Amino acid sequence: MREAMLVTHFLGLTMGLGSSFAFMFLGRASSKMEKDEGQKFTINTFAMSRMGHIGLTLSVFSGLYLMTPFWSSLSSQPLLIAKLSLVLVLIVSVSLLSVYSNRARKGDTDANLKKIAALGRVSLLSGIGIVTLAVLIFR
Repeated sequence: MREAMLVTHFLGLTMGLGSSFAFMFLGRASSKMEKDEGQKFTINTFAMSRMGHIGLTLSVFSGLYLMTPFWSSLSSQPLLIAKLSLVLVLIVSVSLLSVYSNRARKGDTDANLKKIAALGRVSLLSGIGIVTLAVLIFR
């Protein structure tokens, strides 16, 4: 069962972090377009966020299972606490990204896209931090 959960965890990680990298590159591409065209393009790319949500969900549920042997010793593992804290930061930032992307579709696109860009950076950096800490903890 552990191996199946590891596969699920890594697939979720790939989907979640992969969508963050994709949004980064698509954002760079949209910045080279005219303003209205770039905004329309960016809003159309929001459909890809579903992949990130699915990936995050798979990673969290499989991660909870994989953490079973570590819960009792959690207080003596500061890197693991930091990793779990970054997971919480990621969940909050992805939730806020969803809210702002829905608002951007409905109106006030400029303000919401600026918030999305900032939160996208937070999401990407927290994802990279999570992977880095996981490697340091579970090597």
